[in-house]
This record gives sequence, C-alpha cells and structure tokens, in this order.
Amino acid sequence: MSEIEKLKIKIFADGADLNEITELNKKNFIKGFTTNPSLMRKAGIDDYKKFAIDVLKIVKEKPISFEVFSDEISEMEQQAREIASWGKNIYVKIPITNSKGEKTINLIKNLSSNAIKCNVTAVLTMEQVKEVYEVLDVNVPSVISIFAGRIADTGLDPSSTIRESLNLCKSKEKVEILWASTREVLNIIQANHVGCHIITVPHPILHKLSGIGKNLTQVSLDTVQGFLKDSIKANYKIDIKKNEI
Repeated sequence: MSEIEKLKIKIFADGADLNEITELNKKNFIKGFTTNPSLMRKAGIDDYKKFAIDVLKIVKEKPISFEVFSDEISEMEQQAREIASWGKNIYVKIPITNSKGEKTINLIKNLSSNAIKCNVTAVLTMEQVKEVYEVLDVNVPSVISIFAGRIADTGLDPSSTIRESLNLCKSKEKVEILWASTREVLNIIQANHVGCHIITVPHPILHKLSGIGKNLTQVSLDTVQGFLKDSIKANYKIDIKKNEI
C-alpha cells in the first residue's frame, strides 16, 4: 500500500480535462471528482451539458460535483434541478452567495429538502458554515466546501475552522466537510491530520503525490542533478580570470 492510500481522508480530483479524468478514475485512491466553470473555461469547454455528460460516461459511480453558474438565485435553482437530473452520483455546487452578496441559504434549504445533494462552495467563515449546517436535511448527503487555501492566503491557519466545522457537523452524519482551494501536497497531510472528510486536489498537484514519504536526502540530490542538467543544456559559461603573480 502506498503512502497516499494509507491516508483516511478522501481525495477528490479537481479539474476539467477529460483525458486526465479518465486516467484518475482508474486510481483507487481517487474517491471523487469536482470541477467548476473557471476550470471548464480554462480547459476550453464551450458546451456545459455535453462536457458533463461526457464526464458521467467515465465517472459512473464515484461522486462528482458540477456547479451552477447563474447569478440569479431563481435561475440557480432551475440549473441545480437540471444538473441533478443527469446522474445519481451528482452533487450540485451552490456558492454561499451570488456575486452581489445575496445569500443562497434558502435555496440550499429548498434543494436539500427535495433530496438534491448539494456541495456548498466558497465558504470561508464559521458563520457561513453554521448557516449552511442549519438548513441541510439530515437525511440527504451534503458537502460544505471550506476554501482553506484562500483562508491561508489571508495569513490565517484554516485548520481551526476545519476542526470547528467537523465538530459542529457531528450530529448530521451525512454532512461532510471538504478542504478546498488546495495549494500544495502538504495541504493533504494537514487536512488528513485534522480529520477532514474530503480534500479536493487540482490535477497538477495530484501529479506530485509520488513524492509523499520520499527520502529528503534523495530529493536534495535530485534537485542538484536537475540544476546541473539545466546548466549543461543552457551551455552556461563563465570566463575565469587567472590571478597574475
């Protein structure tokens, strides 16, 4: 068993590249998938539904989250119901507010009470976590995505928010806390250490997982060897002046 497979946390792959999703879906340690409109646009996706259906032909069992993209809450609900109808393994990503700061709490409550699995995204504060927790149906699987990386970008340690959220949600067993906006492999270890249920990891970071547990002396040597190879390829030279006596 590899070091990554020993972790208790569930790792979800975050991206919109169909080829990578196909390969990652074959890996046992990848327990689910997430994506969002920004990742889809970056990947050159221009047909939202076609992309989602193509993904669902690959990811048939593992949970996958697709996000609504309207800024109007009434339209968000229409999109959420449509997206949820595409597959039983779908979680619908609902932002905690729209771009105008209008809360989506009532929408989340309505969707959850109608057995639509929600992944509430862009959550950064405990106040937001508590508001979402209160309205989630106890019988419907749900995810609260806390943007730990963006919390850390402000100079704060997100671990305390994750811990408090985990403790709050104990009474609703079907509510899971997700560590989002992952910046580096270390975040996976941190999230696992605090007992977070899920971490969503961008595809480029997933490519670095083989480094977990690697001997640091070997990493040091590999680094120096890399410097040497690049110097040789660049044909760098420094003319050394000899000291005259």
